[in-house]
Amino acid sequence: MKALLCTRYGTPDDLELADIPDPMPAPGEAVVRIEAAALNFFDTLIIAGKYQFKPPMPFSPAAEFAGTVERLGNGVSGLEVGERVLGYAVYGAARQRIAIAAAKLVRIPDGLDFDHTAGLCVTYGTTLYALKDRARLKSGETLAVLGASGGVGLAAIELGKLMGARVIACASSAEKLDFARQHGADEGIDYAKEDLKDALRHVTGGRGADVIYDPVGGPYAEAALRSIAWEGRFLVIGFAAGEIPKLPLNLVLLKSCDVLGVFWGSWIERDPAGHRANTEQLLAWCAERKLSSHVHAVYPLAEAPAALKAIAARKVMGKVILRP
Repeated sequence: MKALLCTRYGTPDDLELADIPDPMPAPGEAVVRIEAAALNFFDTLIIAGKYQFKPPMPFSPAAEFAGTVERLGNGVSGLEVGERVLGYAVYGAARQRIAIAAAKLVRIPDGLDFDHTAGLCVTYGTTLYALKDRARLKSGETLAVLGASGGVGLAAIELGKLMGARVIACASSAEKLDFARQHGADEGIDYAKEDLKDALRHVTGGRGADVIYDPVGGPYAEAALRSIAWEGRFLVIGFAAGEIPKLPLNLVLLKSCDVLGVFWGSWIERDPAGHRANTEQLLAWCAERKLSSHVHAVYPLAEAPAALKAIAARKVMGKVILRP
């Protein structure tokens, strides 16, 4: 089978397309024929050796996928060959087939295609965990979303609206803000042109945002925190800007606010039942057309380097999909 392999740390152009043997399922595993795999920003870090874990080489990037069950290992129950499933594998999905623990697969409802389903797990899963389980977002509260046009940003807008929040999209261009409004954002702030702290205070009538969703970090984190509401919740999602900010703790004291870490990848290992429940809820909402799971572009496996470069250059609005 074909697989995209990282054989040494480097850039997307250092990845290799290779033929490798088909996997066989171990006890408790299923082999899934991958119809669509989704790429995320952290894939650009993993192949460069800059992420929080380093898979043994050679490995394939891409953490999430949708496909069809082809084989079952001994001891697998409740899953049949031919079923359509969604899965999260941490890495290894940029290939034609994958062997994975059957317990980590969730059935795809009828009516959902593979492309839109493949991009649901990481961005929407992270965001539902952040808004529901960490921030306890309430209907009627104000949610500010940084990096609003990216994968997790779009998920935060759509899920925030589903949960009854007023959503303020914050992004770096008018085009990205238009995209965010098309997906439900109530307000837009261009932080490439406006002071983020002052703009957030202005659109909230001086009160500040109840919840701030920050996948960007860098210079925007402190500015956003300075505009947070009394007893607000600041969600640390990631650092797409590259710089990990250092927040002055006096701001946390003065606003009596919470700074909440969102390590979704660790949480799903610690609470697999909670992860499954959230994933099934997301799939149901997607089947009901309440979530877009917007696909920015679809690439064949051989063009994965171009897809990763587009993500790194922040040219992607929504998700990028590979079709192995």
